[in-house]
Amino acid sequence: MGKYSPLRSYLMAQTGERVPMSFSDIEKLLGEKLPASKQYPAWWSNNPSNNPMTKEWLAAGFQTESVNIAGENLVFRRAQAGSGSSKGFGESAQAEISGTSSRHPIFGCMKGTLTIMPDVDLTEPADPDWGKVYED
Repeated sequence: MGKYSPLRSYLMAQTGERVPMSFSDIEKLLGEKLPASKQYPAWWSNNPSNNPMTKEWLAAGFQTESVNIAGENLVFRRAQAGSGSSKGFGESAQAEISGTSSRHPIFGCMKGTLTIMPDVDLTEPADPDWGKVYED
């Protein structure tokens, strides 16, 4: 059980379409302070790879809306069936949560196209004399 699991449980117990909450309500529910990144709108986005708390409200069937950073409150809205968040390459939020992400067909198509010979040192400068430009 993760530290944000109480939020999932709370949201799953709600019957309404919208659940307004303040940041302090969420902190009381979790029993700890939200991270400092709560001040950024991106923290509250519905992208499941954004942060661990996002996965909890998405798994409960909710999405965030009406996030007011200055007022420190937001509304969780029940997600409509089949209306997954807009993710790239057709991946659904539920697939991301369940760990069965469906990848784009060309994912990994370049694998194995580059071979580095064993005697090549990638940390060595390509032109050993490049530093002499600055010595003049």
